[in-house]
Amino acid sequence: MAASTIGAGIAVAYTGAAALAALSERPELFGRAMVVVGLAEGIAIYGLVVAVILIGKA
Repeated sequence: MAASTIGAGIAVAYTGAAALAALSERPELFGRAMVVVGLAEGIAIYGLVVAVILIGKA
């Protein structure tokens, strides 16, 4: 779970910075930018789900 959370944090850092840069030039891209950041955050959620499943099997 730690690896997925760290990976998600790195992904959100890069995509968040790029999203803010794009929003400063074209504010109408807000929805698309949030979708990309949300996809990066999904990595941490998948890691949490896998961890819960693995704990349940132990």
